Amino acid sequence: MKLVTSLTSPYGRKVRVVLAEKKIPFQLLVENPWAPDSAVSTYNPLGKVPVLVLEGGVSVFDSRVIVEYLDHASPVSNLIPAEHKSRMAVRGIEALSDGVTDAAVALFLERKRPADKQSEDWLVLQEKTLFRGLEALAEALGENTYFLGNGMSLGDIACGCTLGYLDLRFPEIEWRTAHPNLAKLFDKLMARTSFKETVPVV
Repeated sequence: MKLVTSLTSPYGRKVRVVLAEKKIPFQLLVENPWAPDSAVSTYNPLGKVPVLVLEGGVSVFDSRVIVEYLDHASPVSNLIPAEHKSRMAVRGIEALSDGVTDAAVALFLERKRPADKQSEDWLVLQEKTLFRGLEALAEALGENTYFLGNGMSLGDIACGCTLGYLDLRFPEIEWRTAHPNLAKLFDKLMARTSFKETVPVV
């Protein structure tokens, strides 16, 4: 089993954390999907990371599909509940976290464009989405230790990877001050080996 991803991809980090928590061995293939000579499109026709390449060469892509596959691939550390209501709650937090990440990535990419080419309307839209999403995550977590029950789920992992990406690309965003409950969760996650060993590298 191979994982094709970049070391800065928050979606790739989510998959790497799940692989570590599930104790599934894999080969890491580091690729920059933006490079002209990138081989990512040979694994995923959409040219995006992460991509999980199974034995026999079958590619699984989109992080949400990959983690679904992985949670069934090993009985260790079930991260997605089987019970329908709990499952929807966890996948909902994952979708919300990924949505914040989507806005953050869009914001980062737009800011990389020449100043005179940037769309102020687009920047404002993504910023609003990002901050609304963080507020929704903080509200969903409330005073709980984790988003669901007393143990870490995929929802917590997705949220942790989102917050880690904000630290990487937007250190000026003071999300810890605005949402101390998210900061407490993030610190708890960062104490885990799976998070320590997947800190994004520029």
